[in-house]
Amino acid sequence: MKPPSLRALPRWLNLALAALVAACGGGGGGGSGGAPVAVPVVTVTIGAPGDQAIFEMGGPVSVNARVTVDGAVPADGTAVRFAASSGTFAPASPTTQAGVATASFSATAPGRQEITASVQIGGQTANAVRVVYLRPAPAPLELLVPAYFSPTTTSHWNTLVAGAASHPGVAVTAIMNPDNGIFTNASADYLRVLTQLSAAGGRTVGYVYTGYGTGSRSMASIKANIDSYLALYGRALIGGFFLDEMASAANRLDFYREIYGYIKARDAGLRVIGNPGTFPDPGYAAVADILVNFENSAAAFADYDPRNGQAWLYQYPNSRAGALVYGTPTCAAMQTAVRAAATARFNAGPLYITDLPYNPVTGAGNPWAALPSYWLQMLDTVAAVNRGSTLPAC
Repeated sequence: MKPPSLRALPRWLNLALAALVAACGGGGGGGSGGAPVAVPVVTVTIGAPGDQAIFEMGGPVSVNARVTVDGAVPADGTAVRFAASSGTFAPASPTTQAGVATASFSATAPGRQEITASVQIGGQTANAVRVVYLRPAPAPLELLVPAYFSPTTTSHWNTLVAGAASHPGVAVTAIMNPDNGIFTNASADYLRVLTQLSAAGGRTVGYVYTGYGTGSRSMASIKANIDSYLALYGRALIGGFFLDEMASAANRLDFYREIYGYIKARDAGLRVIGNPGTFPDPGYAAVADILVNFENSAAAFADYDPRNGQAWLYQYPNSRAGALVYGTPTCAAMQTAVRAAATARFNAGPLYITDLPYNPVTGAGNPWAALPSYWLQMLDTVAAVNRGSTLPAC
């Protein structure tokens, strides 16, 4: 006897089941359901702008996106929607021609922007993202000179003053540094050279070391130092302060906020230049008018790129980001560095380049002990870059 599960079904039940299967479209007869509808494969890719590209605020940025459906160009008129972190597109939802939709993007805020392109076809949605950066329109490059040489040895100061006088189109600011910024009397030699530099159209800021905000130099000493510059040399000759040994960590911000507030309370027009020498926490932009984000060799300067984790710098004009570059051996190398500083990627304004070497590991060398051998050529080069003209011969 067959097991119960294998017994033949009654004929009437077989017929009923067959009818039910037929009604549901089953069997091999190709009922009304047919083959399942294929889902289209939709893609969208952004062709322009280029990834990580940098643009200036105020001008439109051309954007385009290519659409495909199952690897082929869709019919013209397919809508693509563009969006960004902050900004507008014209048109907001352009349609494709030969598979490409084009629009014009106008940013409303500088800094990092994510541009997205979206398309929906046959119930399927595809998206693409492109990261770009917008920076404020750049100001001309200027020279920020660590003039850490004695005014009694007049050759370097005379050369500095003569260069400023012969290049009125290039802003020159000298950092005076009498006895590491610690002094109790005005120097007649400094008064003379600062007056000469002012007459030549240059400016001077006083050197103040801050001990990285650790308390190794007290707030009272720093404020007294600031007061001494203004009392002994006068506001007419002192245009601001260079805060050396500036910290870069967020937990030191309050220390520098107090210094910044103290200087601005003395005179809001005083220029505060902070020198962390590296990328600081973004909060430091509120405690200095200029941040020297780079103090290193020419070789290291070639790799300088705020897009690698420091894109907040593109929110600010280049006039607020400085660089001090040492160990740049030749005039040609200096010109390469100047041209790089002027690019959107570097976004630098106040700049100084020297051929004098320094080894930060051993402490050997003093890159600020004299002017570079190509001082006048550097002035010529900065002037040419600012004009957009051919660089002078070295």
